[in-house]
Amino acid sequence: MRGLDAGAPRVRGARKAVITAVAGFAALGLFVSACGTGGTGARDEGPALSDPAVGSASVPATLSPSSPPDRVNAVRLVKADPEVSTAVKRDLKPCVGDEYPVDVSYGKLTGGSVDDVVINVMTCGDAVGVGSYVYREEGSGYRNVFRAEEPPVYAEIDRGDLVITQQVYAKNDSVTYPSGEEVVTYHWTATRFTERARTHNDYSKVVGGETQAPAGQ
Repeated sequence: MRGLDAGAPRVRGARKAVITAVAGFAALGLFVSACGTGGTGARDEGPALSDPAVGSASVPATLSPSSPPDRVNAVRLVKADPEVSTAVKRDLKPCVGDEYPVDVSYGKLTGGSVDDVVINVMTCGDAVGVGSYVYREEGSGYRNVFRAEEPPVYAEIDRGDLVITQQVYAKNDSVTYPSGEEVVTYHWTATRFTERARTHNDYSKVVGGETQAPAGQ
C-alpha cells in the first residue's frame, strides 16, 4: 500500500521541520460544520459547500496585504470536525508540554478572500502523517473541503494547488526505505478539488545503504 516515513527527507522537501504549537490559540474558539462530502480513503473530492458552516468565532473576511494570515486553533478545529476519523482525534495529543504534532499552512487554494488552512496531523515519535485536511472559511467558521486519512500522508500548498504526497512500500521494504512515492496535485474547481496531475517516483535502493547483493552471492 502507500506509506510515508518521516525519516526520509525526499518526501517532504518543503515541509517544515518543526511541530507547530497550537494550544495557545484556544481563545479563537473555532468550530466546524459537517462536510457535504461522503467519500473516504486517500481523498475526498465531493461537493462540500452546500450546507452553512457553524462556528462560535469569526475570522475576518479580508486581510491587509501586509498583515499575516489569521491563526486558527488547529487542534480544536480538527477535534470538532465530524469529518475527521475517531482514530485521528483519539491520537491527537500533546507530544511535549502543550505542543501538538500538527503542521499548519495558510494560503490561497479555493479562491476565497481569506487564506485557506491546511492541517497535517502526525504521530509524536516519528512524525508520520496520519491525516491531512483543508479548511475553507465559510460564514462564521471553517468547512472541511478535503481530507486524506490513508497514512502516511502529507499535504502542501504549491502555487495555488494542493499537493498530497504518500510513500509506497513494496512487500519487503523496511520502514526507513520505501520503494517510492505517489505525488498527486489537486486544483480547486467551482466547489471541489479535482485531480490535476499524478506522479510516481521510484527510489533507488542504493541510496541509504540498502544495496542488495547480486544474485548468486
